[in-house]
Amino acid sequence: MTACPAPDAPHVAILDDEPEIRRLLADALDEAGFRTTQFARATEFEAALRRAAPDVCLVDLGLPDRDGLALVHRLALDSGAAIIIISGRAQVQDRVTGLELGADDYIIKPFDPAEVVARIRARLRRPRSEGPARPEVARFSGWTADFARFALIDAGGAETAFSQAEGEVLRLFLEAPRRLMTRAQMQQALGGAAGEGFDRAIDVRISRLRTKLGEDPKNPRLIKTIYGAGYIFLGTVHWT
Repeated sequence: MTACPAPDAPHVAILDDEPEIRRLLADALDEAGFRTTQFARATEFEAALRRAAPDVCLVDLGLPDRDGLALVHRLALDSGAAIIIISGRAQVQDRVTGLELGADDYIIKPFDPAEVVARIRARLRRPRSEGPARPEVARFSGWTADFARFALIDAGGAETAFSQAEGEVLRLFLEAPRRLMTRAQMQQALGGAAGEGFDRAIDVRISRLRTKLGEDPKNPRLIKTIYGAGYIFLGTVHWT
C-alpha cells in the first residue's frame, strides 16, 4: 500500500489484482494530490473499509476472490464513497449492469490515467455552501429520506437503502420540487461528464429511485419524465 503525504487530501482506494494497473493509477493520483491505498484482493479491501471509508473506490470487476459486481452492489448500499468501475469488460450490458448495481461511473481498460483523475475530480466536485449546514431529512408523499443514513423510510417505517449516487439525484429533485430539471442542469450539479455515458447513468439512477419509491414505471406519480426536456418532481417536500 502507498499513501500521498497530504493528510487532508481526498482518499482513493484502488482495488485491482494487476500490480501494473495499481501502480499506474496510484502514480497518477498521487501526482494529482490524492491520497491512495492499493489492494489486490477484495477481502483486504473490505477489511480496510471497516476501519476507514475512502472518498472514492476504484474497483476492477475481475477479482480473484470475489465477484466484482456483487462487491459494487454491496458498496453502493453500505458505503458513502463514490464508486467507479475500471474494467476490461467493454460490452454495453456490462456497463449498464454496473450502473444499475450502484456504480457512479464505468471506465474501460485500457484507459488514460488523466481521464481517471478527471472523472474522480468530477465525482468529488460539490457546491460549497457558505451558510448553515444542509438539512439531512426530507418528508414527501408518505416517505422520509434520511440522507445522513442513506435510507428511504415508508409510512409504515420500513427502510430501503439508497446509494450515494441515488441520493445525489434524489436531493436534486427534493431541493427543487415542481421545477423542470434539465439534463444540463443535472450534469452541472453532479459534476458528470457530458455525453451518452452520463445520460445513461442518470437514467439508471432515476429508474432505481422510482423502483424504491414504488412508482409505476409506465406512469410514475412523483418523478416525471418530460420528453425532450428533462425531469420534474411533483411531490410536496418538507425539510427538517
